[in-house]
Amino acid sequence: MSTTELNTTLTRLQSSPPPSSQKIASLLSTAKRQLLHLDALLPAPSTSPHLLHLARTTLETGALFSIRLQDPDAFTRYFQQLLPFYELPPSSFKPAGDGQRSKVTGLYLLLLLTKGDYAGFHTVLEGLEVEMGGRAGAGLEEDRFIGYPVKLERWLMEGSYDRVWGATKREGVPGEEFGVFSEVLVGTIRSEIASCSEKAYPSLPIANAKNLLFLESEGGVVEFARGRDWVVQDGRIYFPLQQGEGVRSEKEILVASGQVIENAIGYARELETIV
Repeated sequence: MSTTELNTTLTRLQSSPPPSSQKIASLLSTAKRQLLHLDALLPAPSTSPHLLHLARTTLETGALFSIRLQDPDAFTRYFQQLLPFYELPPSSFKPAGDGQRSKVTGLYLLLLLTKGDYAGFHTVLEGLEVEMGGRAGAGLEEDRFIGYPVKLERWLMEGSYDRVWGATKREGVPGEEFGVFSEVLVGTIRSEIASCSEKAYPSLPIANAKNLLFLESEGGVVEFARGRDWVVQDGRIYFPLQQGEGVRSEKEILVASGQVIENAIGYARELETIV
C-alpha cells in the first residue's frame, strides 16, 4: 500500500466543515488500518521521515477529535501511541517539526488534573524538563498550551480557585479542545467545595453560595442545590446536619466562609505524596 490512500483519508478528516462524529470515527478506523498495513503504527529505524510525519499527524488528529467527541479514554490511548513518535527528534520527520505535540501534551496534562492524578502530571512535566535540559517549569509556562495546565496546577496547589475559574473562561482557554477539560476541572472543584461546605456550615445565604461555588446566577445555585438534595428556603441553602455536630452561629459561619475555599480540597496533601 502506498501513502496516497492515507493522505486522502487525512485530507477528508481535516476538511472544513469537519465530518459528522460517525464519519470521523469511521475515517479514523480506516486511517489506523492504513498505518498498520504500512507498518507505521510504531516508528522504526527503517520508517521514512515522510511516513513518520503522516503517522504522527494521523494519531494527533485522532487525539484531538477524541477530545471534541468527549472521549477521554480514546484520547489517552492516542496519547500513549504518540509517545514513541514524540521521543524522536524533530529532524526525523519530513517536514521537520514537532507537529501538534505541544497542544496534545497540554491537553493530556489538563486531563490528568481533572482526574486528580498529580503524580502522573508531575511525571510528564519531569520528562519535558529533562528534554529541555533540566530547566524548571518557568520555561514550560512560556508554551501557550503546556503553560496553561502548569499554571492551573500551581493555582490549585495555592488554593487560588478564583484564578482557576477565571482562566477557564473562553478568553483564557488556549484552544477549543481545552474548554472541554476546563469545564470538567471547574466542576470537580465545585463539587469538592460543596462537600466541604456541607461539613462546615448548617446553612448559607444563596448569594454567598453563588460566589463560593463560582456559579453565574442564584438560579444556578438553586439548580445545583437540588442536585445535591440541599434544602432551599427563604433565600438560604440548608445543608444536611452532620451527625455529632452542633449548629454554628451566624458569626461563626461568616468567619469560616473565608477559609472554606482555601481548605476545600486537599491539594497540599496531594503535593506531599508527590514530593
